[in-house]
This record gives sequence, C-alpha cells and structure tokens, in this order.
Amino acid sequence: MLHYIGKRLLQLIPVLFGMSFIVFLMIRAIPGDPAQVILGQQATVEAKAALRASLGLDNPWYVQYFDYLGGILTGDLGDSIRTKVPITEEIYPYLAATAELAIFAMIIAIVIGVNAGIISAWFQNSWFDYMAMVIALIGVSVPIFWLGLMGQWAFGTELGWLPISGRGDVRDPVTSITHFYLIDTLIQGRFDQFITTIRHLILPGVALATIPMAIIARMTRSSMLEVMRSDYVRTARAKGQKMFIVVYKHALKNAIIPVLTVIGLQSGMLLGGAILTETIFSWPGVGRYVYDAIGFRDYPVIQSGVLIIAFLFVMINLVVDILYSAIDPRIKYK
Repeated sequence: MLHYIGKRLLQLIPVLFGMSFIVFLMIRAIPGDPAQVILGQQATVEAKAALRASLGLDNPWYVQYFDYLGGILTGDLGDSIRTKVPITEEIYPYLAATAELAIFAMIIAIVIGVNAGIISAWFQNSWFDYMAMVIALIGVSVPIFWLGLMGQWAFGTELGWLPISGRGDVRDPVTSITHFYLIDTLIQGRFDQFITTIRHLILPGVALATIPMAIIARMTRSSMLEVMRSDYVRTARAKGQKMFIVVYKHALKNAIIPVLTVIGLQSGMLLGGAILTETIFSWPGVGRYVYDAIGFRDYPVIQSGVLIIAFLFVMINLVVDILYSAIDPRIKYK
C-alpha cells in the first residue's frame, strides 16, 4: 500500500506541472492588461510600463513561467498584484470557506442521494422509483445559477426564511480561529452564531449539492439493482432478516465501490464548480477569490487558485482509491 501511495504521489508531480503550464498560457491569452486595470484608463504609457516592469510582466513568457515555477518549488506562490499580499497568507481563509461549503453540500448529496438510490432499487418500478429518477434527471439538468437564484427569491425574498447572501451576520461577525465558521463558533460556545452559520449554508449548500446528489442517486440505484439480484442477498432475505439489515449490511457494502468513485469525483468537482454558487450567494470562497482576480487580471492569484484546486482534486481521488481496499479486502494494491 505504501509503495502504491508513493507511486501515485510521484505521478502527481507531472500532472501539476502540466496543469500549471496550461493555466499559465490560458491566463495570458485573456485580453486585457493588468497594469491598465490597476492604474485605470487615464494612466500614462510610462506609468503602465513602469508597473509592468515592477511586476515582471515585461519579461518573455517563458521567463515569467520559470520564475513562477521556481516560486512553487520553494513554497512561494507569489504576491497578489491587486493587494500586494502573499498568496499563501491570503488564500487560506477563502479556501476554508469553500471547503466548509463543499463539505456541507457533499454531506447533503451523499445522505439524500445514497438513500434515495437504495429505496429506488429496493422498490424498483414503484411510484417512488419513478419520482426519484425524474427528480434526479431534473437535478442534473437544471443549471446551478438558476436554482440558486430561485432559492434566493423563494426562501429569502418571498418567505424570508433564509439569508440570501454572505457567510454570517455582518452585525455579529464570527471571530476566526480556524476560518471554518462551524468549528470556530463551537469552540467559542457561540451556538447562536453556529445556527446563523448553518442558515447561511443551507441555500448555497443545497444549490451546490443538487447535481452530485442526482448523480449519486442514479449510480446507487444502478449498483444496488445489480447486487440485490445476487444469491447471498436472496439467501439473507429467505432467512427472514429485516430489510434494513439486508440492504445496509449486505447489499450496500458490495455496491458502494462504484458509488464511492462517483462521490470522489463529485467532491473534486464541487471545489471547482463552487465559483458560480459563491458568486451568486456572495460567498467568500476561493472560487469567488479567483473570479474577482480574473476581472483584475491578477495572474498569480488565478494560477495559484487553479493549481490548488487541481491538487485537491487529485488528492481526493487518491484517498478514494485507498478507501477501496479498506471497504473491500479483496482489492490489493501492489
């Protein structure tokens, strides 16, 4: 197992190098001049040239890339062009906000998606099965931004049940310790702020969870249908074991591998797909951070944000591969 993990980590190096190079070239293909964005339309040619020189943007592209690559190898992601703050210091609170939202959304997707898939498979061709699969199809098809806007209008504006933007109450801000508000509020014993944070998470979390929830439900149903036709499931049912035991102890354990693959892929997708959700709900996450950086042509922030998301995506898939052998002892890595 350790040999396999080491091999996968070594394979991660060329992937990240390739990703950094592609992102570097794509960013420079975006129309616009960072110096002009920073200084404004009325800036003189001399002022813009001086700013480009100070930022190293007047160097050839390959020189800029190798300078950036050298910084990555030493743990230095550079400074933000807009704020002049080191990105390694600036990005963590945004990354924590995105992780909190993504974890919350994934919990919703897994709990509802897996159980809906199980019930649909057990009661195949029933009204619940048809209804669940139609809802899953709609969940995959509906754009996140439209669902988010409708949620804001219905539950925020019309009913007034939930806040429509932000991460917490601006009148009573959370004192950041870990930058994970749910953890910070519990550490400080502020249960009122904990509930407020949960309320702010619901709308963006549900909007972000819709697509993975639908995909997980369909995959769980398909996998469970195959397993439930197996001899050992029929034997367990013939022995008179309760439905809950048959499904969750025998069938689900053998059907979970493909579902776990989907969960891993969707977890990684949530980190990148949160940009739309964070923009709609004014969520201060890394997606919104990168989105704002694109408008300012803040090249170091864009490069670093995409690279970190790519790294987390690959690491999530590595963790999923390791979990395979923990769930099914027959799977061995050499």
